[in-house]
Amino acid sequence: MTESSPLLREPATTDTVTSTRGATVTRFAQTRRGRVASGAARARRGVRSVVAALSRARDWVRETVSPAGLLLVAIVVGGVAAGAAFGWFEAWVVAAMSASLLLVCVPFLLGAHDYRVRLDLDRDRVVAGSEIGGTLDLVNRGSRPSMPSVVDIPVGQGLVEAHIPLLRGGAHHEERLVIAAQRRGVIDVGPMTVSRGDPLRVLRREMRWPEVQRVHVHPVTVPLPPSSAGLIRDLEGAPSSALVDADLSFHAVREYVPGDSQRHVHWKSTARTGRLMVRQYEESRHARIAVLLDLDLDGYTDDDEFEVAVSAAASLGVQGVREGRDVLVGVSSELDTADRGAVQAMRSLPTVTPRSLLDGVSTLRGGSAAGAGARVIRLESVATLVAQSFGDLSIAFLVTGSLVPLQRLRRAAITLPPGITVVAVRCEPEAEPTARHSRELTVLTVGRLDDLPKLLARGAVR
Repeated sequence: MTESSPLLREPATTDTVTSTRGATVTRFAQTRRGRVASGAARARRGVRSVVAALSRARDWVRETVSPAGLLLVAIVVGGVAAGAAFGWFEAWVVAAMSASLLLVCVPFLLGAHDYRVRLDLDRDRVVAGSEIGGTLDLVNRGSRPSMPSVVDIPVGQGLVEAHIPLLRGGAHHEERLVIAAQRRGVIDVGPMTVSRGDPLRVLRREMRWPEVQRVHVHPVTVPLPPSSAGLIRDLEGAPSSALVDADLSFHAVREYVPGDSQRHVHWKSTARTGRLMVRQYEESRHARIAVLLDLDLDGYTDDDEFEVAVSAAASLGVQGVREGRDVLVGVSSELDTADRGAVQAMRSLPTVTPRSLLDGVSTLRGGSAAGAGARVIRLESVATLVAQSFGDLSIAFLVTGSLVPLQRLRRAAITLPPGITVVAVRCEPEAEPTARHSRELTVLTVGRLDDLPKLLARGAVR
C-alpha cells in the first residue's frame, strides 16, 4: 500500500446546501501552499490593507484639517527638519509653537454631536425682486452639551451661514433667515452642512443633510386688459368633424338612446317619425393663442432687455390662461451638442394653470443661435415648427429684442398660418411705446413692461 505525499492529496470538496433548494459547491484546488506563495499572498493582503488605511487617512485629513491646518503641519515638519539638520534654535521654536496651536485646536473636535436640523421656507414660489423667509431649527438630541457650530446652507450659487451657540442636551436654537431672490430662475436651497471646529478654523468636523428644497422665482408680470388678445371673433369656436351630444353647432338628428338628455329632444322630428329623436352637434374647437418667445440672446442688447421680453411673454400667456383660452407658449428647445446645426426643435411650456406656466418660464435660459455651436434656434424657425405642428391658431405674439430686424419678423409672420393676427412685441428699454401696422403683422415697441397693457388697451391689436 503506497502512501500519498502531503503535497499531492486529492483536492477537498465541500457542499453547502442553501435554503433556496440549491447547492453551493466549493472546491479547494490545493490544500497546502508553498512558503513563497503564502508569503506573496500575505504581502498582497498587507499592501491592500495599507492602501485602504492610507485612503481612509487621506479622506479624514481632507474632511478634518483645513488649509490653515495643513500649513501648520508643514511648518511643524519643516521646523523639526531644519532644527535637526542645521541646529537652528529658531526652527525648533517655530515648530513647537505650531504644534502647540494644533494641540489647542484638538479639544474642539472631541465628543460626538447628535443634531436634528430642519429648514422651513415660507414660500416655494416668489416673484423676482422679492425675498424668501426661512426658519432654521437645530436641536441637540444628545444628553451632553454640544460645542458652537456653523450651519452652511448653499443657496443657488451663494452660501448662507448660520452660527449656532453652545447647546445643552435637548436644547434647540432657532434662527430666521432671509434669502434674496432678485432675478428669475430656480434656486436650490441645500444640502445643509453643520461644521464644528476651533475659532481659528484649523480643524473641523462636518455633518451633511442631503435634503434640497427648490424655489421657483417667477418673472414679473403685469395684468392685461380682458380679451386683449383680439379673440372676440372666436368666442364661439370653430366647428370640427367630431360629433358630440351638446355644443353650439347643430349637425343632425338621430334616434334617442337611453342616457340622452331630454333637453336635446327634437319634437318636430319625433312627431313626424313617431320615434323619439334627439339633436346631434359638431364639436366646436376654440383657436389657440400662440406666444412665441425668442431665446436668441444675439437679438437683445443685454440681460435686462431679455428679462423684459420674458416678462412680456409670461404676461400674455398668463392672461390667456386666466381667461380660459387655449394658450400655446413656444420657445426654442436647447439643442444637444451632437445635434447643433443639424436639428431644429422647439418646446411648449405647460399652460394648465398660471402657476405651471410661470414655473416653466422660470427655467428658461437664453443662448446663441449663430455658428456651428448654436444652443437655440431663431424665432423664424420656432414659428415654422409651430405652423407645422399646431393648427387652429387665431393670434400669434412674437416676443423678441430690439436688435432683431423687421425683415426677420416679417419672415416669421409669413411662415405662420394665413388669416391669423400676428403681433410682434419688440422690447427696447427707454423707447417710446409705439404701434406700427403693416400687411403681415403689427409691431409693438415696448420701452417698459408697463407699456404693454397700455398699448393693448388702446386697441393696438386689430
